Amino acid sequence: MKVHRRHVLAGLALAAGPGGTAAQTTSKVYRVGLLTPTAPLAETIPLEVPLVRGLAQHGYRLDRNLVLERRGAEGHLDRLPQLVAELVASNVDVIVAMGYPAALAIKQGTTLPAVISAAGDPVGTGLVDSLARPGGNLTGISDVAVQLSPKRMEFLKEFAPGLRRVAVLWNAADLGMTLRYHASQAAAQTLGVEVKPLGVREPDDFEEAFAAMARERPDGILMVSDSLTTLNRQRVYDFAAAHRLPAIYEFDFLVRDGGLMAYGPDQDESFERVAALVDRILKGARPVNLPFEQPTRFRLAINLKTATALGLTVPDWLLARADEVIE
Repeated sequence: MKVHRRHVLAGLALAAGPGGTAAQTTSKVYRVGLLTPTAPLAETIPLEVPLVRGLAQHGYRLDRNLVLERRGAEGHLDRLPQLVAELVASNVDVIVAMGYPAALAIKQGTTLPAVISAAGDPVGTGLVDSLARPGGNLTGISDVAVQLSPKRMEFLKEFAPGLRRVAVLWNAADLGMTLRYHASQAAAQTLGVEVKPLGVREPDDFEEAFAAMARERPDGILMVSDSLTTLNRQRVYDFAAAHRLPAIYEFDFLVRDGGLMAYGPDQDESFERVAALVDRILKGARPVNLPFEQPTRFRLAINLKTATALGLTVPDWLLARADEVIE
């Protein structure tokens, strides 16, 4: 697989270099909890790499003055409260959480400060009072699905110029993802596109969703990405390939993994900003005084191999617009 990237990422050498915006006291070891609804993060997982790099830029380095306590629910969300309790018992200084279920478990289970990401609209889900004044122990990076959904629909129309009906696949048991679905539905309506809602709540529901698409064929698919849909992404890729349907996803790693196209926040930027918020908390700031931030950089990724397999031609202008093209 050959990958072209417009933006060259800073190397992981930062994690070992002498830099950092503020050198930390070597005698102090900081403990950061990582909570995910999927498998625990690891040093080789794309989401942890920019976080560790970002922490290194602020002077926190593994095996020196930083310990990461990793916990993952492995898709069993009922385990999240216990995992929160484990992090509290391990005396972490701050928790970094991915996804709305993990953020909710923290809100309900501890007063420890937490930085959250990929949890949907934190105000719409009731996690915080407002973006400017969170009002509790949570801060982080907020969702911008309302702004991104129209662009996703427009990019999908480039592969399906006659787009009239789009199937939106999302985790209906996740309030954060349900709000993302509503944003996508509203965007489709403004473009005159009908939405076929396909909410799933567990892995067995995917077969029913695929059967519904087989009965009433859409012109394209949009997959709202959370732990459930991401864990079952290969099934979505396979269905789209079997029925030669263009599909768009929310994060670029899903395109490297076999999806056709993705448009969404630059995960490197987002997690480096998560690291900056963690740094401020470790230096004494309280989440109640740290407004939620919004992504400012976005990436379009296209998999040419998948496009060819689907019999689709990628417009030249779209290739030129892409931040990453996988051949």
